[in-house]
Amino acid sequence: MFGTVVVGVGIAGLARIRDLMNPMPSSPSEHLKLFGFVSRRSFGNINEAKQISLEDALSSKEVHAAFISTENRSHEETIRMFLEAGKHVLVEYPMALSAKAAHELWEMAEQKDKVLHVEHIELLTEEYKQLKKEVAGKDLVKGTLHFTGSVLDENKSGFPAFSGIARLTWLIDLFGDLTVASATREKQKEKNYSRMTVHFQTANK
Repeated sequence: MFGTVVVGVGIAGLARIRDLMNPMPSSPSEHLKLFGFVSRRSFGNINEAKQISLEDALSSKEVHAAFISTENRSHEETIRMFLEAGKHVLVEYPMALSAKAAHELWEMAEQKDKVLHVEHIELLTEEYKQLKKEVAGKDLVKGTLHFTGSVLDENKSGFPAFSGIARLTWLIDLFGDLTVASATREKQKEKNYSRMTVHFQTANK
């Protein structure tokens, strides 16, 4: 069995804990054993999974891999700690807040001979697979992707573009590399409102 630990217990972290505690029959996750979870908040146990300290997760010989499901800004530091401790790492997208940091982390994983895997779970959904089939072979003339959400804490989530970067990856996966033509941001603090509008161009304009 391959010992794992989940770091962060937001929506994604709780889903990881649930799936590790109840693996699908005959799936690779049947070979994973959840050693515990790490959180800054105090929970005790969640669905029979026990809370452990970060220090225990890093030092335990029973933990071979970490699933990182924290806010974007802390991904880089947490990945570094687990790679330094000789653990494999799976991290929720995006891996870091800059391409430079991401390249450094890939190199570090290679030097340590560990797997560093970034998972963008939305690209694996049936809805997305269907969307990809529908656009295959078609030329994009013009399109709009609009999504909303609650205002995020920039100290934890990073610059607002990172709140939407997962959706931007849809566009690159569907239509190839994009360049930014223009970008604007509107903020209304009194209404707790923020909006970012970005115009992209495909390779063939």
